Amino acid sequence: MGYFLAPATSAALSRLAAVDGSPGSAPLDRIQAIRSLLLELDADPATLVGVRDALRVGQSWDEISDAAELKPAAAKWRWSGTDAEIASRQAAGRKRAARPSAVPTDLPGLSVSEAAAKLGVTAQAIYLQLSRGKVSGRTIELPDGRSYKRVFLDGDPDARLDRVEPAADNIPTQPSTSSPDAH
Repeated sequence: MGYFLAPATSAALSRLAAVDGSPGSAPLDRIQAIRSLLLELDADPATLVGVRDALRVGQSWDEISDAAELKPAAAKWRWSGTDAEIASRQAAGRKRAARPSAVPTDLPGLSVSEAAAKLGVTAQAIYLQLSRGKVSGRTIELPDGRSYKRVFLDGDPDARLDRVEPAADNIPTQPSTSSPDAH
C-alpha cells in the first residue's frame, strides 16, 4: 500500500477496505475492522513524522492542530519534544487513566455528602459533628492508596464505637454580652 504508513496500519486499512467492499460483511467484522484501524493509526509513527516534517518546513502549531482537528495545546502535548519526552508523557497519561476515578460502591457507612443529604445538613455540618463526636466516622484506606471519609449514623451495623470525645475547645459557647458579636 502507501509509502508512509507502518505495515500493520496498511494491513488494517486493507482489511477495512475489504470488509467495506463486501456487501454481506458481518456486523462484528465491520466493528473489528474499524477499531483495528483506529488502534493502528493511533500507534502509527507516521503522524509524528508528519508533524516533525510540517514543523521543519515552517508550519505553526496552530496549523498542525487544525489539520489534526485538535487544540494547539493537545497537539503540542502529543507531539512536541523528543521521543523520550513524548513517551514519558504518554506513560504518565496511561498511568493516570488506569487509576479508578469513581468512588467504590462497596464501602461501609455513608460518604460525608450522603450523610449530609440524609440528615438535611451541609457537609461542613457533618465534619463538625464528627469532630464533636456526635456521629461516628472513620477514614477507609484502600490498597491502592486512596482514602475515603465514611460516616456511620446511629443504628448503622457497620459503625464502630470510635467516636472521638469532643475536645474542650470544641464545645459551643454562648457569646458574652461584652463581645462585639453579641446582639
